[in-house]
Amino acid sequence: MASLEVKINDLRLKNPVMTASGTFGYGLEFADLVPLDGIGGIIVKGTTLRPREGNDYPRMAETASGMLNCVGLQNKGVDYFCEHIYPQIKDIDTNMIVNVSGSSPDDYAECAARIDALEKIPAIELNISCPNVKDGGMAFGVTCAGASSVVKAVRERYHKTLIVKLSPNVTDITEIARAVEAEGADSVSLINTLMGMAIDIEKRRKVLSIGTGGLSGPAVKPVALRMVYQVAKAVKIPVIGLGGICSAKDAIEFLMAGATAIEIGTANFLDPTISIKVRDGINSWLDAHGCHDVKEIIGVL
Repeated sequence: MASLEVKINDLRLKNPVMTASGTFGYGLEFADLVPLDGIGGIIVKGTTLRPREGNDYPRMAETASGMLNCVGLQNKGVDYFCEHIYPQIKDIDTNMIVNVSGSSPDDYAECAARIDALEKIPAIELNISCPNVKDGGMAFGVTCAGASSVVKAVRERYHKTLIVKLSPNVTDITEIARAVEAEGADSVSLINTLMGMAIDIEKRRKVLSIGTGGLSGPAVKPVALRMVYQVAKAVKIPVIGLGGICSAKDAIEFLMAGATAIEIGTANFLDPTISIKVRDGINSWLDAHGCHDVKEIIGVL
């Protein structure tokens, strides 16, 4: 059996397979279906400083080879997470990572600071695809200045492993990656969803309540793979790849493109045990190809 252990800064993962935020709840929802301690890391649903109701329904739609969502970061806020969710997940034997969102750098920083105090949360993932309410609603992650402002504010108040999730809705994602690396990011994860929409031709209106939403699933994989490959060559910090991963083959492609670890998102809705299947599939491939350590194939492209 090959060694599957990888490191993201000081964060040790038993294997390179993680679950993506928003697709695996808090992990607890899957506890009867999959051994949570067999996953390299679980990134829990997006958490904000204050409670959010999310967008009106309908906010999910199936598309060819994927899905659209505009859930809108529905959650009960960081204080509720600290008081009610954390006690239930803190003893799960894997890396429990919190995805942090906000509407201003100060919001992000305050939310991160409260999570920093939780002993058994070793890392956070910053979702910088959120709209900047003070700058006309433009997402922080689509400009170097916006991305830098969030990471700088959080880095001053957060002292553990800091992963920054990058938006693909940009001209050159390597510029954003370098900008967050310069401000102290320990790792980048990519890609977040691509913006898309769907139309109901019988009702002659948009399918989603707000019109547009994030596209995920197999349809985005070639774009994600290309961006991971570009970013892995552009930065020195570890890259985490995600976007349409549905099999061990998909995961291995991302590893070969330069990802140190991967996240599985939409595929969890189709098969709640997919993370373990991908982990085992990576191991089988390594064994079959005479590899003793997963690190032998990371970045071989």
